[in-house]
Amino acid sequence: QVQLVESGGGLVQTGGSLRLSCAASGRTFSSYGMGWFRQAPGKEREFVAYISSGGFIIYYSDSVKGRFIISRDNAKNRVYLQMNSLKPEDTAVYYCTVRTGSVAAAASSYDYWGQGTQVTVSS
Repeated sequence: QVQLVESGGGLVQTGGSLRLSCAASGRTFSSYGMGWFRQAPGKEREFVAYISSGGFIIYYSDSVKGRFIISRDNAKNRVYLQMNSLKPEDTAVYYCTVRTGSVAAAASSYDYWGQGTQVTVSS
């Protein structure tokens, strides 16, 4: 089984930056793609970014493309999300997760969700 723990969230002003981290358990971490999703109150869980097992295939949602960077360090069982030029609409709880399905941007393609970390961007 896999356990995921997100950290690095906080309060930041518009235009600021945060770096989220996800610590993953399991010796087979390097065999799986990983994703970041976010969810604001009253809204559906939204795809943010995906990175393949080797780190060579990366997808971003249009809303974060050019501002966020996903990366991973398989030796440390870590996935990161560097968030730059933050906007109030980025405010949400951010989750990392393990890809098990065929559609990278669909929440149904992922299993093993973390508890999430809150990101709040003030106006």
